[in-house]
Amino acid sequence: MKRLIFAGTLLLASGTASLADGLFWVVGNRATGKCNIVTSNPVIIGDVWFGDGPYKSKADAKLARSTIRACPAPTPDEEKDEDSTN
Repeated sequence: MKRLIFAGTLLLASGTASLADGLFWVVGNRATGKCNIVTSNPVIIGDVWFGDGPYKSKADAKLARSTIRACPAPTPDEEKDEDSTN
């Protein structure tokens, strides 16, 4: 019985960890004055002053970033670098 409970706990833990895979957040960074797209749930502390999301795709996160007033528009070079990291 203990083995069954342990196996169920492991299965549940691995399932909840995989739910965050493939999600994106928009994060405001006070130190750089920019908004970044990250793949982990942000912790709002220090230089990170807001987090918005999660979004199912990077394209959705980019669209959301463009609608957030606090986020400056990324330069073409920054967009290029961001797209090359995919």
